[in-house]
Amino acid sequence: MITHPGLDRARLLEWFRRNRERSESIFALIDENAFYDRPIPLRHPFAFYEGHLPAFNFLTLNERALGEGAIDAALEKLFERGIDPSSAEAARGHDRAEWPSRESVAEFAARCDAEVERALTSSRIDDASVPRLVRGQAAYTILEHEPMHHETLIYLIHQLPYDRKRRLNGHHEDRAIAPVEFRSVPAGIATLGADSGEAAFGWDNEFERTEIAVQGFEIASRPVTNGDWLRFLNEGGPLPPFWRERNGEWFLRLVFEEIRLPLSWPAYVTHDQASAYARWIGTRLPTEAEYHRAAFGTPEGNERPFPWGDESPSAAHGNFDFERFDPEPVDAHPAGDSAWGVADLIGNGWEWTSTPFGPLPGFRPMASYPQYSADFFDGKHFVMKGGSPVTSRELIRRSFRNWFYGDYPYMYAKFRCVAT
Repeated sequence: MITHPGLDRARLLEWFRRNRERSESIFALIDENAFYDRPIPLRHPFAFYEGHLPAFNFLTLNERALGEGAIDAALEKLFERGIDPSSAEAARGHDRAEWPSRESVAEFAARCDAEVERALTSSRIDDASVPRLVRGQAAYTILEHEPMHHETLIYLIHQLPYDRKRRLNGHHEDRAIAPVEFRSVPAGIATLGADSGEAAFGWDNEFERTEIAVQGFEIASRPVTNGDWLRFLNEGGPLPPFWRERNGEWFLRLVFEEIRLPLSWPAYVTHDQASAYARWIGTRLPTEAEYHRAAFGTPEGNERPFPWGDESPSAAHGNFDFERFDPEPVDAHPAGDSAWGVADLIGNGWEWTSTPFGPLPGFRPMASYPQYSADFFDGKHFVMKGGSPVTSRELIRRSFRNWFYGDYPYMYAKFRCVAT
Protein backbone atom coordinates (compact mmCIF):
# COMPACT_ATOMS: atom_id res chain seq x y z
CA MET A 1 0.00 0.00 0.00
CA ILE A 2 1.29 3.46 -0.95
CA THR A 3 0.84 5.82 1.98
CA HIS A 4 1.66 9.52 1.97
CA PRO A 5 3.88 10.41 4.93
CA GLY A 6 1.29 12.89 6.17
CA LEU A 7 -1.58 10.38 6.19
CA ASP A 8 -2.25 9.50 9.83
CA ARG A 9 -5.25 7.16 9.96
CA ALA A 10 -5.77 7.54 13.68
CA ARG A 11 -5.88 11.33 13.33
CA LEU A 12 -8.25 11.19 10.37
CA LEU A 13 -10.59 8.82 12.19
CA GLU A 14 -10.58 11.00 15.30
CA TRP A 15 -11.27 14.06 13.14
CA PHE A 16 -14.19 12.30 11.44
CA ARG A 17 -15.73 11.29 14.77
CA ARG A 18 -15.24 14.78 16.16
CA ASN A 19 -17.02 16.23 13.11
CA ARG A 20 -19.96 13.88 13.52
CA GLU A 21 -20.20 14.63 17.24
CA ARG A 22 -20.22 18.36 16.58
CA SER A 23 -22.89 17.88 13.92
CA GLU A 24 -25.01 16.02 16.43
CA SER A 25 -24.55 18.75 19.04
CA ILE A 26 -25.55 21.43 16.52
CA PHE A 27 -28.67 19.58 15.41
CA ALA A 28 -29.54 19.19 19.10
CA LEU A 29 -29.91 22.98 19.29
CA ILE A 30 -32.93 22.85 16.99
CA ASP A 31 -36.43 22.29 18.35
CA GLU A 32 -37.93 18.97 17.24
CA ASN A 33 -40.72 20.85 15.47
CA ALA A 34 -38.33 23.02 13.46
CA PHE A 35 -36.42 20.44 11.44
CA TYR A 36 -38.47 21.09 8.33
CA ASP A 37 -38.26 24.87 8.75
CA ARG A 38 -36.41 26.91 6.15
CA PRO A 39 -35.26 29.97 8.12
CA ILE A 40 -33.09 31.16 5.22
CA PRO A 41 -35.20 30.94 2.04
CA LEU A 42 -32.04 30.59 -0.08
CA ARG A 43 -31.16 27.33 1.68
CA HIS A 44 -32.78 23.93 2.16
CA PRO A 45 -34.50 23.12 5.48
CA PHE A 46 -32.53 21.57 8.34
CA ALA A 47 -33.80 18.13 7.30
CA PHE A 48 -31.67 18.31 4.18
CA TYR A 49 -28.43 18.93 6.07
CA GLU A 50 -29.02 16.07 8.48
CA GLY A 51 -28.93 13.76 5.46
CA HIS A 52 -26.46 15.71 3.34
CA LEU A 53 -23.48 15.42 5.67
CA PRO A 54 -23.38 11.60 5.94
CA ALA A 55 -24.44 11.21 2.30
CA PHE A 56 -21.64 13.47 1.06
CA ASN A 57 -19.09 11.61 3.18
CA PHE A 58 -20.12 8.22 1.82
CA LEU A 59 -20.56 9.36 -1.79
CA THR A 60 -17.22 11.15 -1.91
CA LEU A 61 -15.03 8.57 -0.20
CA ASN A 62 -16.68 5.18 -0.47
CA GLU A 63 -18.74 5.26 -3.63
CA ARG A 64 -16.85 7.58 -5.95
CA ALA A 65 -13.27 7.26 -4.73
CA LEU A 66 -13.22 3.63 -3.61
CA GLY A 67 -15.82 2.34 -6.10
CA GLU A 68 -18.12 0.78 -3.52
CA GLY A 69 -21.83 0.16 -4.13
CA ALA A 70 -24.63 2.46 -3.03
CA ILE A 71 -26.33 2.24 0.37
CA ASP A 72 -29.59 3.88 -0.76
CA ALA A 73 -29.36 5.42 -4.22
CA ALA A 74 -32.54 7.48 -3.82
CA LEU A 75 -31.46 9.11 -0.55
CA GLU A 76 -27.94 9.62 -1.83
CA LYS A 77 -29.29 11.54 -4.82
CA LEU A 78 -31.70 13.56 -2.66
CA PHE A 79 -28.99 14.61 -0.22
CA GLU A 80 -26.11 14.91 -2.67
CA ARG A 81 -25.76 18.68 -2.97
CA GLY A 82 -27.09 21.89 -1.46
CA ILE A 83 -28.20 25.03 -3.25
CA ASP A 84 -26.78 28.54 -3.73
CA PRO A 85 -29.47 30.47 -5.65
CA SER A 86 -29.13 34.18 -6.30
CA SER A 87 -32.67 35.05 -5.18
CA ALA A 88 -35.66 33.73 -3.24
CA GLU A 89 -37.47 33.30 -6.55
CA ALA A 90 -34.68 31.08 -7.88
CA ALA A 91 -34.70 29.15 -4.58
CA ARG A 92 -38.37 28.27 -5.03
CA GLY A 93 -37.31 26.11 -7.95
CA HIS A 94 -35.75 23.78 -5.36
CA ASP A 95 -38.90 23.50 -3.22
CA ARG A 96 -39.91 20.00 -2.21
CA ALA A 97 -43.33 18.94 -0.96
CA GLU A 98 -41.94 16.64 1.70
CA TRP A 99 -38.70 15.26 3.08
CA PRO A 100 -37.98 11.81 4.52
CA SER A 101 -38.71 11.23 8.20
CA ARG A 102 -35.94 11.92 10.68
CA GLU A 103 -36.00 8.24 11.67
CA SER A 104 -35.28 7.10 8.12
CA VAL A 105 -32.55 9.73 7.72
CA ALA A 106 -30.95 8.68 11.03
CA GLU A 107 -30.87 5.05 9.90
CA PHE A 108 -29.34 6.07 6.56
CA ALA A 109 -26.77 8.29 8.32
CA ALA A 110 -25.73 5.49 10.68
CA ARG A 111 -25.08 3.17 7.74
CA CYS A 112 -23.07 5.85 5.93
CA ASP A 113 -21.03 6.60 9.06
CA ALA A 114 -20.20 2.94 9.62
CA GLU A 115 -18.93 2.52 6.06
CA VAL A 116 -16.87 5.72 6.18
CA GLU A 117 -15.28 4.65 9.48
CA ARG A 118 -14.41 1.29 7.98
CA ALA A 119 -12.83 2.98 4.97
CA LEU A 120 -10.80 5.39 7.08
CA THR A 121 -9.63 2.48 9.22
CA SER A 122 -8.66 -0.09 6.64
CA SER A 123 -9.38 0.81 3.00
CA ARG A 124 -6.81 2.05 0.52
CA ILE A 125 -7.61 5.73 0.86
CA ASP A 126 -4.21 6.90 -0.43
CA ASP A 127 -3.52 5.65 -3.94
CA ALA A 128 -1.46 7.59 -6.49
CA SER A 129 -3.12 5.68 -9.35
CA VAL A 130 -6.62 6.96 -8.50
CA PRO A 131 -7.03 10.76 -8.86
CA ARG A 132 -9.61 11.01 -6.06
CA LEU A 133 -7.27 9.16 -3.70
CA VAL A 134 -3.98 10.90 -4.44
CA ARG A 135 -2.53 11.79 -1.02
CA GLY A 136 -5.86 10.94 0.58
CA GLN A 137 -7.73 13.73 -1.21
CA ALA A 138 -11.23 12.25 -0.81
CA ALA A 139 -10.69 11.65 2.89
CA TYR A 140 -9.52 15.21 3.50
CA THR A 141 -12.39 16.51 1.37
CA ILE A 142 -15.04 14.99 3.62
CA LEU A 143 -13.18 15.98 6.77
CA GLU A 144 -13.08 19.67 5.80
CA HIS A 145 -16.49 19.73 4.13
CA GLU A 146 -18.44 18.87 7.27
CA PRO A 147 -17.03 21.74 9.39
CA MET A 148 -17.96 24.15 6.59
CA HIS A 149 -21.55 23.05 7.05
CA HIS A 150 -21.28 23.47 10.81
CA GLU A 151 -20.91 27.17 10.08
CA THR A 152 -23.78 27.11 7.57
CA LEU A 153 -25.99 25.43 10.14
CA ILE A 154 -25.27 28.12 12.72
CA TYR A 155 -26.26 30.76 10.16
CA LEU A 156 -29.56 28.91 9.72
CA ILE A 157 -30.09 28.46 13.45
CA HIS A 158 -29.38 32.17 13.95
CA GLN A 159 -32.45 32.97 11.83
CA LEU A 160 -34.79 30.69 13.80
CA PRO A 161 -37.18 32.32 16.28
CA TYR A 162 -35.84 31.88 19.80
CA ASP A 163 -38.74 29.62 20.77
CA ARG A 164 -37.73 27.12 18.08
CA LYS A 165 -34.22 26.38 19.38
CA ARG A 166 -32.43 25.72 22.63
CA ARG A 167 -31.28 28.78 24.51
CA LEU A 168 -27.61 28.85 25.51
CA ASN A 169 -26.32 31.49 27.88
CA GLY A 170 -23.29 33.45 26.76
CA HIS A 171 -20.90 35.89 28.43
CA HIS A 172 -20.55 39.11 26.48
CA GLU A 173 -18.17 42.01 26.97
CA ASP A 174 -18.28 45.50 25.55
CA ARG A 175 -15.66 48.12 26.32
CA ALA A 176 -14.08 51.33 25.16
CA ILE A 177 -11.49 50.71 22.43
CA ALA A 178 -8.84 52.90 20.87
CA PRO A 179 -9.76 54.94 17.81
CA VAL A 180 -8.92 53.30 14.53
CA GLU A 181 -5.51 54.08 13.08
CA PHE A 182 -4.14 53.40 9.62
CA ARG A 183 -0.96 51.33 9.38
CA SER A 184 1.45 51.84 6.50
CA VAL A 185 2.26 48.69 4.55
CA PRO A 186 5.01 49.34 1.99
CA ALA A 187 5.11 47.83 -1.48
CA GLY A 188 6.01 44.16 -1.52
CA ILE A 189 5.06 40.65 -2.56
CA ALA A 190 1.90 38.86 -1.39
CA THR A 191 1.77 35.10 -1.85
CA LEU A 192 -1.70 33.74 -2.54
CA GLY A 193 -2.53 30.06 -2.67
CA ALA A 194 -0.30 27.08 -2.12
CA ASP A 195 1.92 24.71 -4.06
CA SER A 196 -0.07 21.58 -4.89
CA GLY A 197 3.14 19.57 -4.86
CA GLU A 198 3.80 20.46 -1.22
CA ALA A 199 0.42 20.95 0.48
CA ALA A 200 -1.02 17.93 2.26
CA PHE A 201 -4.48 19.09 1.18
CA GLY A 202 -6.23 22.15 -0.16
CA TRP A 203 -9.37 23.01 -2.08
CA ASP A 204 -8.92 23.55 -5.79
CA ASN A 205 -9.28 27.35 -5.55
CA GLU A 206 -6.20 27.42 -3.28
CA PHE A 207 -3.87 26.33 -6.11
CA GLU A 208 -1.46 27.23 -7.55
CA ARG A 209 0.85 29.37 -5.46
CA THR A 210 0.83 32.88 -6.91
CA GLU A 211 3.06 35.83 -6.10
CA ILE A 212 1.53 39.28 -6.60
CA ALA A 213 3.38 42.59 -6.46
CA VAL A 214 1.40 44.95 -4.20
CA GLN A 215 1.83 48.70 -4.13
CA GLY A 216 2.12 50.43 -0.76
CA PHE A 217 -1.15 51.18 1.05
CA GLU A 218 -2.62 52.21 4.38
CA ILE A 219 -4.87 49.75 6.21
CA ALA A 220 -7.11 50.17 9.23
CA SER A 221 -5.58 48.77 12.41
CA ARG A 222 -8.87 47.08 13.29
CA PRO A 223 -12.20 46.19 11.64
CA VAL A 224 -15.08 48.64 11.47
CA THR A 225 -17.07 48.33 14.70
CA ASN A 226 -20.73 48.68 15.50
CA GLY A 227 -19.87 52.03 17.05
CA ASP A 228 -18.29 53.16 13.77
CA TRP A 229 -21.30 51.92 11.83
CA LEU A 230 -23.76 53.70 14.12
CA ARG A 231 -22.32 57.02 12.97
CA PHE A 232 -22.75 55.91 9.35
CA LEU A 233 -26.32 54.83 10.05
CA ASN A 234 -27.10 58.22 11.55
CA GLU A 235 -25.85 59.79 8.31
CA GLY A 236 -28.21 57.66 6.22
CA GLY A 237 -26.21 54.44 5.93
CA PRO A 238 -27.98 51.06 5.64
CA LEU A 239 -29.12 48.90 8.55
CA PRO A 240 -26.86 45.90 9.28
CA PRO A 241 -28.68 42.54 9.05
CA PHE A 242 -28.45 41.61 12.74
CA TRP A 243 -29.41 44.99 14.24
CA ARG A 244 -32.83 45.59 15.82
CA GLU A 245 -34.37 48.81 17.15
CA ARG A 246 -36.73 49.01 20.12
CA ASN A 247 -37.95 52.26 21.67
CA GLY A 248 -35.14 54.23 20.11
CA GLU A 249 -32.40 51.89 21.35
CA TRP A 250 -30.31 49.53 19.23
CA PHE A 251 -29.95 45.82 19.97
CA LEU A 252 -27.93 43.06 18.36
CA ARG A 253 -29.62 39.78 17.50
CA LEU A 254 -27.25 36.98 18.53
CA VAL A 255 -27.77 33.27 17.95
CA PHE A 256 -29.52 32.69 21.29
CA GLU A 257 -30.47 36.14 22.61
CA GLU A 258 -30.73 39.85 21.90
CA ILE A 259 -28.40 42.22 23.73
CA ARG A 260 -27.81 45.96 23.72
CA LEU A 261 -25.61 46.81 20.77
CA PRO A 262 -21.94 46.25 21.74
CA LEU A 263 -20.10 49.17 20.18
CA SER A 264 -16.67 47.50 20.33
CA TRP A 265 -17.71 44.43 18.34
CA PRO A 266 -17.16 44.20 14.57
CA ALA A 267 -20.07 45.23 12.35
CA TYR A 268 -21.38 42.21 10.42
CA VAL A 269 -22.57 43.53 7.06
CA THR A 270 -22.91 42.51 3.42
CA HIS A 271 -20.22 43.22 0.85
CA ASP A 272 -22.43 45.89 -0.72
CA GLN A 273 -22.87 47.60 2.66
CA ALA A 274 -19.17 47.39 3.47
CA SER A 275 -18.31 48.98 0.14
CA ALA A 276 -20.79 51.79 0.85
CA TYR A 277 -19.16 52.53 4.22
CA ALA A 278 -15.69 52.57 2.70
CA ARG A 279 -16.84 55.08 0.07
CA TRP A 280 -18.49 57.17 2.80
CA ILE A 281 -15.14 57.73 4.56
CA GLY A 282 -13.21 58.11 1.30
CA THR A 283 -11.51 54.70 1.31
CA ARG A 284 -12.15 51.25 -0.18
CA LEU A 285 -12.08 47.58 0.69
CA PRO A 286 -8.72 45.78 0.45
CA THR A 287 -7.99 43.42 -2.39
CA GLU A 288 -7.27 39.81 -1.54
CA ALA A 289 -3.56 40.48 -2.15
CA GLU A 290 -3.60 43.51 0.14
CA TYR A 291 -5.24 41.48 2.89
CA HIS A 292 -2.45 38.90 2.50
CA ARG A 293 0.22 41.56 2.61
CA ALA A 294 -1.24 43.12 5.78
CA ALA A 295 -1.89 39.75 7.43
CA PHE A 296 1.15 37.68 6.52
CA GLY A 297 3.84 40.06 5.30
CA THR A 298 6.58 41.50 7.52
CA PRO A 299 8.87 44.55 7.44
CA GLU A 300 11.79 42.15 6.94
CA GLY A 301 10.33 41.02 3.59
CA ASN A 302 9.37 37.46 4.49
CA GLU A 303 5.87 36.03 4.94
CA ARG A 304 4.39 34.21 7.93
CA PRO A 305 2.02 31.24 7.95
CA PHE A 306 -0.27 33.22 10.27
CA PRO A 307 -0.43 36.93 11.18
CA TRP A 308 1.20 36.22 14.54
CA GLY A 309 3.93 33.91 13.23
CA ASP A 310 4.47 30.14 13.05
CA GLU A 311 2.52 29.01 16.11
CA SER A 312 -0.56 26.86 15.42
CA PRO A 313 -3.89 28.72 15.78
CA SER A 314 -5.24 28.78 19.32
CA ALA A 315 -7.78 30.68 21.39
CA ALA A 316 -5.06 33.20 22.22
CA HIS A 317 -4.91 34.31 18.58
CA GLY A 318 -8.54 34.96 17.74
CA ASN A 319 -12.23 34.14 18.07
CA PHE A 320 -12.75 30.95 16.04
CA ASP A 321 -13.35 27.19 16.39
CA PHE A 322 -16.55 27.55 18.45
CA GLU A 323 -14.79 29.12 21.41
CA ARG A 324 -18.02 31.16 21.42
CA PHE A 325 -20.93 31.61 19.01
CA ASP A 326 -20.79 35.40 18.91
CA PRO A 327 -18.32 38.20 18.22
CA GLU A 328 -16.31 40.02 20.86
CA PRO A 329 -14.34 43.29 21.01
CA VAL A 330 -12.03 43.78 18.03
CA ASP A 331 -9.01 44.26 20.31
CA ALA A 332 -9.61 41.12 22.37
CA HIS A 333 -6.67 39.13 20.95
CA PRO A 334 -3.50 41.22 20.72
CA ALA A 335 -1.49 37.99 20.45
CA GLY A 336 -3.04 37.59 17.00
CA ASP A 337 -1.83 40.94 15.61
CA SER A 338 0.18 40.95 12.42
CA ALA A 339 3.75 42.21 12.04
CA TRP A 340 2.35 45.62 11.01
CA GLY A 341 0.23 45.91 14.16
CA VAL A 342 -3.03 45.07 12.38
CA ALA A 343 -5.53 43.40 14.71
CA ASP A 344 -8.35 40.86 14.43
CA LEU A 345 -7.42 39.50 11.01
CA ILE A 346 -8.25 35.88 11.86
CA GLY A 347 -11.56 35.02 13.50
CA ASN A 348 -14.34 37.21 14.93
CA GLY A 349 -15.90 37.35 11.44
CA TRP A 350 -14.72 36.72 7.89
CA GLU A 351 -13.17 39.75 6.21
CA TRP A 352 -14.59 41.04 2.95
CA THR A 353 -12.18 41.87 0.14
CA SER A 354 -12.93 43.67 -3.12
CA THR A 355 -11.67 40.70 -5.15
CA PRO A 356 -14.27 38.71 -7.12
CA PHE A 357 -13.93 35.00 -6.44
CA GLY A 358 -12.06 33.37 -9.28
CA PRO A 359 -9.35 30.85 -10.10
CA LEU A 360 -5.68 31.32 -9.35
CA PRO A 361 -3.27 30.67 -12.22
CA GLY A 362 -2.89 26.93 -12.71
CA PHE A 363 -6.37 26.15 -11.35
CA ARG A 364 -7.65 22.64 -11.96
CA PRO A 365 -10.96 21.29 -10.59
CA MET A 366 -10.27 18.81 -7.82
CA ALA A 367 -10.91 15.16 -8.59
CA SER A 368 -12.92 14.46 -5.43
CA TYR A 369 -15.28 17.47 -5.79
CA PRO A 370 -14.88 18.98 -9.28
CA GLN A 371 -17.79 21.44 -8.97
CA TYR A 372 -16.64 22.83 -5.61
CA SER A 373 -15.26 26.16 -6.90
CA ALA A 374 -15.84 26.41 -10.63
CA ASP A 375 -19.61 26.87 -10.33
CA PHE A 376 -19.02 30.13 -8.45
CA PHE A 377 -16.56 31.84 -10.80
CA ASP A 378 -19.33 34.18 -11.93
CA GLY A 379 -18.15 37.63 -10.88
CA LYS A 380 -20.98 37.85 -8.34
CA HIS A 381 -19.19 36.26 -5.38
CA PHE A 382 -16.41 38.01 -3.45
CA VAL A 383 -13.43 36.54 -1.63
CA MET A 384 -13.50 36.55 2.17
CA LYS A 385 -10.52 35.74 4.36
CA GLY A 386 -9.82 34.95 7.99
CA GLY A 387 -12.65 33.10 9.73
CA SER A 388 -15.62 33.58 12.05
CA PRO A 389 -16.36 32.47 15.62
CA VAL A 390 -17.81 29.24 14.19
CA THR A 391 -15.07 28.48 11.66
CA SER A 392 -13.22 25.25 12.39
CA ARG A 393 -9.60 25.47 13.47
CA GLU A 394 -8.61 23.17 10.57
CA LEU A 395 -9.74 25.82 8.06
CA ILE A 396 -7.47 28.50 9.54
CA ARG A 397 -4.65 28.59 7.00
CA ARG A 398 -3.14 31.27 4.82
CA SER A 399 -4.31 29.85 1.49
CA PHE A 400 -7.94 29.19 2.48
CA ARG A 401 -10.51 31.26 0.57
CA ASN A 402 -14.19 31.70 1.33
CA TRP A 403 -16.76 33.52 -0.82
CA PHE A 404 -20.34 34.82 -0.85
CA TYR A 405 -22.69 36.92 -2.95
CA GLY A 406 -22.25 40.65 -2.45
CA ASP A 407 -25.74 41.13 -1.05
CA TYR A 408 -25.96 37.95 1.07
CA PRO A 409 -27.01 39.09 4.58
CA TYR A 410 -26.75 35.97 6.73
CA MET A 411 -23.05 35.26 7.14
CA TYR A 412 -20.67 36.50 9.83
CA ALA A 413 -18.56 38.95 7.86
CA LYS A 414 -16.76 42.08 8.98
CA PHE A 415 -14.44 44.41 7.05
CA ARG A 416 -11.76 47.06 7.30
CA CYS A 417 -10.79 49.90 5.00
CA VAL A 418 -7.67 50.74 3.04
CA ALA A 419 -6.36 53.91 1.43
CA THR A 420 -3.63 54.52 -1.13
